[in-house]
Amino acid sequence: MFRKKPIALALSAVLVLALTLVGCGAKPATTSADKKEDVKPIIVKFAHVVTPDTPKGQAALKFKELAEKKTNGKVKVEVYPSSQLYGDKEELEACQAGNVQIIAPSVTKLVGLNPKFQYTDLPFLFPDNAAVYKFFASASMKGLMNSLDKYNLQGLAVWPNGFKQFTNNKRPLVTPADFKGLKFRTQAGKVLEAQFKALGAGSATIAFGETYAALQQGTVDGQENTFNNIDTQKYQETQKYLTVTNHGRIDYMIIVNKSFWAGLEPDIRKALDESMAEATKYAVEQAELLDQKSMDNLKKAGKMQFTELTPAQMGVFQETMKPVYTQFESVLGKDLIDEAIKSGKK
Repeated sequence: MFRKKPIALALSAVLVLALTLVGCGAKPATTSADKKEDVKPIIVKFAHVVTPDTPKGQAALKFKELAEKKTNGKVKVEVYPSSQLYGDKEELEACQAGNVQIIAPSVTKLVGLNPKFQYTDLPFLFPDNAAVYKFFASASMKGLMNSLDKYNLQGLAVWPNGFKQFTNNKRPLVTPADFKGLKFRTQAGKVLEAQFKALGAGSATIAFGETYAALQQGTVDGQENTFNNIDTQKYQETQKYLTVTNHGRIDYMIIVNKSFWAGLEPDIRKALDESMAEATKYAVEQAELLDQKSMDNLKKAGKMQFTELTPAQMGVFQETMKPVYTQFESVLGKDLIDEAIKSGKK
């Protein structure tokens, strides 16, 4: 009996200590498995200005799906469509600052960083989609993608949207003379200004997200865009006439914050590069599929009068716009223009 008392006292002391630790919020030692569960995923914000049902919107969601799967959840991609975070003017600065990690601006939006990006606005540069895709894989395009270092930006891929068509609310556009006196919304760029000047029309730079209102309010008479953008932005509600010209392109450069991308662990970056490559293939498929679908939608809706030009009528437009090439050859570079033209030769 005498010897059991110290043991009982010792046990009581241990019990008191345990209860004290619990009361003070002490936690059991964490295991390596616990630590692994506590690791937060890398957040990648992907911002763009179009709706989710566009080729770019669909490809962005595909990239999210692939990136999260290939990294086993180590990366979480947050997609912000429809200018939810930033508009045309702000997204480049936001990406440079690292406020978003990926953006997908229209190639034309990059003219302030490198004027050679205006190649995409040269009228009638590419005869078909095959020529465009061939140019995407060219040395000239790779040079453009790598020309943004001083802005802390890096081009990763180019996603197609499609060829541009003219719309307006005044009259059918059958000849260059029909453009005289009309004012069109454009993206920023001297080539676009020269294009409309050659047609005898005026132009105004207006952000994509503000274009519908500008058309509705009569700030401008018309605009140029792909079938899919015209359809998904509901421009048919404000525009009576559409002329099928395929005169220019709207394509997107997928751009990342260079410091962020370079700072990723090699295995993570490899997985994201693979995801981007697969998403790009998907973007090509969606661009062709959705642009055709939108053209059909617009025709069936019957709100716009379609004008499809004959080869002779198209030739008049091409001849009218030739001076634009001469004017910008020194800016874009003859080698780049020649490579783009070569892409269209069979």
